[in-house]
Amino acid sequence: MSPRSEPLLWLQLLGVAAIPAELLAVVLILAGADPGPVPAVERLLLWALGALLPAVLLWQRPADCWSLLLLQTPARGRREVQRRLSALQAPLPIRLLAAVWALLLLPVVWRLDSLSAQMAAIAPLPEASRLVTILLSVPLLAILVWQGQQLIQAIWLLSRSSEQVAGTTAMTPEALLRERLSLGLPLLLPDPLSLVEDRQHQVAEPSPSAVTPDQQAKTDAGAELDEQVS
Repeated sequence: MSPRSEPLLWLQLLGVAAIPAELLAVVLILAGADPGPVPAVERLLLWALGALLPAVLLWQRPADCWSLLLLQTPARGRREVQRRLSALQAPLPIRLLAAVWALLLLPVVWRLDSLSAQMAAIAPLPEASRLVTILLSVPLLAILVWQGQQLIQAIWLLSRSSEQVAGTTAMTPEALLRERLSLGLPLLLPDPLSLVEDRQHQVAEPSPSAVTPDQQAKTDAGAELDEQVS
């Protein structure tokens, strides 16, 4: 029951590579409009809609660790180890770290908006209104909040021991649907990874040899003959 055999947890770590591209997309979208008379209020509005509200939602229902936004593993098709890991994924420290991640996006939004004026020449939406650019940036920030929580959860779960996973009660499919936010089409059914440590464990275990009735009879007869000779 090693969590390191779950490929979706490793895929969530790869999501770090998409964060710079998403931040660049926010800058380019915001570059399409000049700041309004009160840029500070507009930045706070953008952060509240794109980061604060998703963070509140994910505090109540943490992001499902078997969901990749567009695709997910169906709740009723998950292995027992996956349901055990779902029960382990969101203790209070992990939720607090996810909330800190959303809070850190506020200075990031501030900095990105201040840099957007320098990108006006290559803005994909020139002459757009300020409200439009803010509303278009909200989904990107929400994705960043989702990715941040999943990244923290993946690191936490991958660091759990097999003994801790085995000692955790698995969540039922009904509890998963009620307590986890799982987005995407239920089409992901990846096989677990074959780890070196698992193969070594299998090799170390002696496999019982099959003994036919004839061989058993010959063995018993040989033992009786040895007793008579002695």
